[in-house]
Amino acid sequence: MALSKHVNPDRIIQESRDKRDPKAHHSVTAHQATTYSYGDRYVTNPVPKYNIASKGVSADAAYRIIHDELSLDGSTVLNLASFVHTWMPPQGEQLVQENITKNLIDSDEYPATQLIHTRCVSILADLWHAPSAKQAIGTATTGSSEAIQLGGLAMKKMWQARMKEAGKNIHEPGPNIVMGANAQVALEKFARYFDVECRLVPVSVESKYRLDPKKAMEFVDENTIGIFIILGSTYTGHYEPVKEMSDLLDEYEAKTGIYVPIHVDGASGGFVAPFVHPKLVWDFKLPRVVSINTSGHKFGLSYVGVGWVVWRDKAHLPKDLIFELHYLGSVEYSFSLNFSRPAAPILAQYFNLIHLGFEGYRSVGLADMKNARQFSRALEKTGYYTVLSDIHRGVGANGPHGIDDADIEAYEPGLPVVAFRFSDNFKEKHPDIQQKWIQTLLRAKGWIVPNYELPPSLEQIEILRVVVRENVTEVLIDKLIADIIEITEQLADSSSSMHSLNTLGHIQKPRKHEHPESNLKEGEGSEYSGTYARPC
Repeated sequence: MALSKHVNPDRIIQESRDKRDPKAHHSVTAHQATTYSYGDRYVTNPVPKYNIASKGVSADAAYRIIHDELSLDGSTVLNLASFVHTWMPPQGEQLVQENITKNLIDSDEYPATQLIHTRCVSILADLWHAPSAKQAIGTATTGSSEAIQLGGLAMKKMWQARMKEAGKNIHEPGPNIVMGANAQVALEKFARYFDVECRLVPVSVESKYRLDPKKAMEFVDENTIGIFIILGSTYTGHYEPVKEMSDLLDEYEAKTGIYVPIHVDGASGGFVAPFVHPKLVWDFKLPRVVSINTSGHKFGLSYVGVGWVVWRDKAHLPKDLIFELHYLGSVEYSFSLNFSRPAAPILAQYFNLIHLGFEGYRSVGLADMKNARQFSRALEKTGYYTVLSDIHRGVGANGPHGIDDADIEAYEPGLPVVAFRFSDNFKEKHPDIQQKWIQTLLRAKGWIVPNYELPPSLEQIEILRVVVRENVTEVLIDKLIADIIEITEQLADSSSSMHSLNTLGHIQKPRKHEHPESNLKEGEGSEYSGTYARPC
């Protein structure tokens, strides 16, 4: 019998249940009506999966059932794959709980909440050096994905207006947008969802696995609505060179008369660079940067569910995107994709802004960078790994080794993200060891560290990646390093039971799988383009 035979667990469970007694009465007996002390009737009966039950259970039982099932999730503390923040002070959590029922869109009913929302926009505009923070225009979103759609839509509308004014066709050949092949999938979603040609610029080792501004210029023409530049690549944490790109576009406009704006995707870097690298020029100081987005639930240190998009001024948010609403007794203006949205995440963001202030955010950011540098140096000192991210190296340094300097300005700017792979020397000595087993064996210890391919043209290179967030303390870094070394050495030790995984990996070619609970199967979605599609 083939060991690869598929077994349907739902069918097996159904066939394995006790059979009903045909002689038993169908009416509910006193015994059957007794409430269990733990999970009510779902202690021995299946929980509804595909249809709603005719009768419910007590709130305590429902809580216990769901609570226990969720214990199978990974630990948010040990989830080093995600950029999403997982801790707030108790006072911040209390604010969230107190305001969990408020709908942000109901500005007439919740005017104080709406005022706080406006303050957050102004604070971010000031942080990013908008011409006037008091007159800033922007909005909260559910995350950077929605914010990116809005930034891209504004650039598309502005391009259409320029083309119409010049008497040119906006349909043939149509608009395009330029971005690096290392773009997170949200950027490509904008292009596909809103009928804009997506021009992905190949990345290389020389370009530090990110957008190459000079190569990007080869993709620019009069139909380019703008360029998405990522302040913190999802793959390796590298900042893309916003100023260099802006300077090249300035030269291009001087020669051709064609104006191409920039939208900065600061999903992570928007809350890192202003505090950790305040001298870095990337924001509204550059006139060509027309909009910026960020995720408050990443390095903004709020719980998941809040993003932001800010335009440099009202002139860069087309009126076509602004809706005047006469709703619930007031006149409101809406320019977001979603309408109703929870107000609590916005209040959590404001809590952080006034609780931490500039010095607090800088302190958290510097601590994150320090721990990320320590992790990077330790990995390279093992000799087993090469670190692709550069935050532990000197500015402009091309060598493999990092530096040790007390001045943050001495280091290459970037996110507190560490991307690494087996060193060439280690692979030469142990060609049979597959890097994917590091991810698998770390997961067995509780760590969630992804192993995945770099963007197209570099997809033959697999990397492991760790996001160093506020709760990834030096204690955890120490333990993580020890576990990585232990696992790597056991895989290399021919006498270790772990070493046999190498043989298994070569006999059975690794396959990627769809999520088992998804109703979509292979071939039912569009072809994978290479942009990073993991949630982050």
